[in-house]
Amino acid sequence: MKILKVIHGYPMLYNAGSEVYSQTICHGLIKHGHDVQVFTREEDSFSPDGAVRVAYDQDEPKVKIHLVNNARHRDRYRLAIVDQRFAEVLDSFQPDLVHIGHLNHLSTSLVSEAKRRGLPVVYTLHDYWLMCPRGQFMQMHSAEDNLWAACEGQENRKCATQCYARYFSGAEDEQEEDIAYWERWVARRMAHVRSVVEQVDLFISPARYLKQRYERDFELPAAKSVYLDYGFDRTRMAGRERVSNEPFTFGYIGTHIPAKGIHQLIQAFGRLEGDCQLRIWGRDRGQDSRALRAITATLPMNKQTRVIWMPEYKNQQIAQDVFSQTDVIVTPSVWVENSPLVIHEAQQARVPVITANAGGMSEYVQHEVNGLLYEHRDIADLAKQMQRLLNDPAFAQQLGQRGYLFSDDGEIPALDQHISDLEALYQRVVP
Repeated sequence: MKILKVIHGYPMLYNAGSEVYSQTICHGLIKHGHDVQVFTREEDSFSPDGAVRVAYDQDEPKVKIHLVNNARHRDRYRLAIVDQRFAEVLDSFQPDLVHIGHLNHLSTSLVSEAKRRGLPVVYTLHDYWLMCPRGQFMQMHSAEDNLWAACEGQENRKCATQCYARYFSGAEDEQEEDIAYWERWVARRMAHVRSVVEQVDLFISPARYLKQRYERDFELPAAKSVYLDYGFDRTRMAGRERVSNEPFTFGYIGTHIPAKGIHQLIQAFGRLEGDCQLRIWGRDRGQDSRALRAITATLPMNKQTRVIWMPEYKNQQIAQDVFSQTDVIVTPSVWVENSPLVIHEAQQARVPVITANAGGMSEYVQHEVNGLLYEHRDIADLAKQMQRLLNDPAFAQQLGQRGYLFSDDGEIPALDQHISDLEALYQRVVP
C-alpha cells in the first residue's frame, strides 16, 4: 500500500510521544513493504507560511517527509494554505490511505481533502484534542492556588473563560463581550470538529480508557472506534546494564511543560530521606526549564545538588542513555494521560514505574505488581511511593521484573505484530 502519515511533528525536530510513535510505525510499515510518506509541520519564522521543505528520515531514508511551514498561524484549527499543500502531496503521491496521528498546528480540513479524493482515513487518538480545544482537559485560567486545574468536560462558555481569557482585552467593562466572542468561536470549532469526525473511517485508541471516554463524552460511534495499544521496536529497550556504584536513582523522561508534572516530581523528591538522586531527561524549553531549575533551588541543599539535568536522548539509544542510568521511572503527569510510551519502554527494560492512579497511566501500571500508583496530583502521596522504593531497592527490582501487564512474559507489544494489526485495520476501510 501507499500510506500517507499525518502528524503535527516528526523526530528529531519534534520528539514527544505521538511523534516518536509515528516514526516507529513508519519504519515498521516500510519493513512490511509499504510505500510511506509523511506530511508534517515545522515553524520557520524566516520563511513564509505554507512553504514546503522535503526531507528524508535520517534513520530510514525510504520515508519521505513533507514539512509545511506554519510559524505564524499554529494556533488556528483550519488553515487554507496547509490544506492546499496537503492536496498537492495527495495528488502527487496518490496514497491508498491516510493515517492521521494529530492535526493540531496543521489543519482539521486535511480530512476533507482526503475524502474529496475518496481516500479512507484512519485516525489514532493520542489525547483529547478533538473534544477539548486545548487537548488535555486542563484549564489555563483558574484560581491562583490551583494552577492548571483539571477540567471535567468541554463547555463552550467554560472554554472561553478558563482557557481563552488570555485573548481578552483586559477591560472589565468589555469582559462579557469578550466571553461571548470566544464562546461563539469555541462553538464553531466544536461543530466543525464534529463534522470532521463524521468523515473519518476508523479511530484507534491506544488505551481502553481513551476509547471509552471518547465514546461516552464525545459520542464517538463505537462502530468506528477500536482499541489497539502502541507497538514498539523492542530492540531499543534491550541491553540495559545498570551503572554500578551510584545512589538510588529516579528518572523522568519527557518534555519540560506543566502538564507533565515535573514540578510536582521535583517537590516530591525534595521530601525524600536517604541517599538518592533524580535525573531529568528532555529538551530544554527556555523559560519553562529555567522555572523548573528555580523550583529545584528551593529544595533542601542536600537535594538541590542531586537533581541532574540530562540532555535530550535519541529513542534508538534509550536503553543505554536512560534506563542504564536509573532505577525507577516516574511519570508524574498532572493531565490524564492515556498510554505513555515511556511506561511501556520502562517495562520492557524491566524498570519499575511510579505513576498516577488516573486514565491510561493506571491502566498499564498495577499497584504493587509492576509499579506503584499514587493519588493523582498529590505530591505527598507521590513522595510516599518514591520513599517506599528508595527504602527497598529489592522490591523495586521485583516490580520491574513483571514488565507489561497484558502478556504472560512481560513483553510489550512488538512492532512487527503491531504493523500486522494495523494492516488488518487498514483493510477494513480500504475499498
